[in-house]
Amino acid sequence: MEPGQTSSLQLPSFLHGTYRSIQQKARTEGLRCAEQYKKDGFFPAPSQMLEVSPDEVVLTHGVADFQHERPVWRLYMVSDVMSAVWETLDSWNSIAVRDSYEAFFLEMAWGALYFALEQMGPVSAPRTAQRLQAVLRFWEPLQSVRYLFKTLGTELSLEELMKASCGWAMDAWEPVGDASVRTRLEAAAERMARATREDCIEAIFRQLPQALAHAGRLKHRQILADPTYQRERLATLDSRFFERVSGARTGDLIWLLVNWDHELGLQ
Repeated sequence: MEPGQTSSLQLPSFLHGTYRSIQQKARTEGLRCAEQYKKDGFFPAPSQMLEVSPDEVVLTHGVADFQHERPVWRLYMVSDVMSAVWETLDSWNSIAVRDSYEAFFLEMAWGALYFALEQMGPVSAPRTAQRLQAVLRFWEPLQSVRYLFKTLGTELSLEELMKASCGWAMDAWEPVGDASVRTRLEAAAERMARATREDCIEAIFRQLPQALAHAGRLKHRQILADPTYQRERLATLDSRFFERVSGARTGDLIWLLVNWDHELGLQ
């Protein structure tokens, strides 16, 4: 456990309550954050933190939230805070604002978990490494409670939650071994943090069969499944496109395959 950490998880008070009450509190928090950011370019820490007791469940995805009148912890509604921030700072560089918000709140357990699960923006290898390393720094307090993710009524431990949400990272970057989820995430994050372009290509290459299996209607599936074609196309990606897929997230690779399929149709 990091120095100064507690063994229990604390979340901002604005993330607890009914769905509607959290919407209102999150918007107020977003406006407060935006006003502070306009003044000095920094975001304020939440004004009140509350301890989450071990018998409570934290909802991490809206798909599993079907009882809106039930007062619970709704971590996924950090998105409402960010929406209010962007709405207020609509004339600012939205990417820079988002990056600043993430960088600040990765230093808190709840922020680290939110951004690891949300996987917003380009999910590059370096950015994924930062998100996973942030979660790993807060592993003990995050491990103290249970979570709901995308399956109704199924409570998950932290290990189960990270496997469900970030299993792709382990498969791509630490595919061998029977080590614990935490150990595999540590290894994957370390490799992502120091990955060369060729390292990223190898990780992407390992995950492309999974992406192909989950991709929808592809008109040129046989060509796209050819390893030689895949390597040739990966080698020619420009830096902007490569950055977007360098983490080897399945969803980003499906996006890549759809683009390739479209280009083949134009030939």
